[in-house]
Amino acid sequence: MLNRLKVGKAHANKDEERIRVTVPALIRLSQNAPPLFLPANAIRSQQSGQYLSPFKGRGMEFDEVRLYQPGDDMRHIDWRVTARRGKPHTKLFREERERAVFLWVDYRAPMFFATQGVFKSVLAARYASLLAWSANQHNDRVGGLIFSDSKHHELKPKRGKAQVLHFIKQLVEMQTTSHSATNPEAIQQALARLRRVVRPGSLIFLISDFRYLNAQAESHLIQIAKHNDVVMLFIYDPLESQLPPAGRYRLSDGKSDVIVNTAEQERVKKYHQRFEQHQAHLQKLLNRHRFLACATTDDPVDILHSTYWSPKL
Repeated sequence: MLNRLKVGKAHANKDEERIRVTVPALIRLSQNAPPLFLPANAIRSQQSGQYLSPFKGRGMEFDEVRLYQPGDDMRHIDWRVTARRGKPHTKLFREERERAVFLWVDYRAPMFFATQGVFKSVLAARYASLLAWSANQHNDRVGGLIFSDSKHHELKPKRGKAQVLHFIKQLVEMQTTSHSATNPEAIQQALARLRRVVRPGSLIFLISDFRYLNAQAESHLIQIAKHNDVVMLFIYDPLESQLPPAGRYRLSDGKSDVIVNTAEQERVKKYHQRFEQHQAHLQKLLNRHRFLACATTDDPVDILHSTYWSPKL
């Protein structure tokens, strides 16, 4: 005899939050998103803001003194160095510049999966929202590209709370229309779009499980990373990393079932090795940039706190 379980409203709501995101839940994350110490290694944008760039020019941060050159601002002549060396020298500064923070979020079919914690798509949305709120507190412009197997939505970078709320609204709306058949070309197409729309000097967060990453997709990724700061957030479920202890397990997607036998240790070992090879390959693609492995059981607030809230970065 099957026993019927009564699920209280509070438990039902908690279970619901594991498989889909809501606007109120993503707005609440603003309370956990103080300004991040985000990486700024190759900023090339041309506007003023809160980041130091390699460009020489007028600004708040002193850089160096060099020999005067025709066209230099006379107000920046260093008279002490000029008197000491007998030739005019000019002070140079590193200019403070703004950049766009671009959030590239994967909503393909494999992201609507989890055996522990929350769906990968839910975790991706939470990371994206936290980063958007943090960028807003930095007064950065926030842009995004949310894509599924069959569609995508782009947001041009803009500043302000209204932009973050618009981005969150799209994260919620896209999840209800993202359950189409798997398209292996979708990730390549989404990276091609990102390469066309992102401006050099942007900070880009790629939030995905990076399945079906083919040679063309990797080429787009490498070209994007040449002109921008890139952070790769690799989303995975623990089952994708390691099979459970020896036994027979039934997995279901709600439509069909599959039985998995984990009694063969060699198969279990090879399964884990494939996961590690996939992760190592992703890290090697962007070895000059940041890589975060994010399990569906992780708390994104804790992960970002430990990674980007340190002033040592």
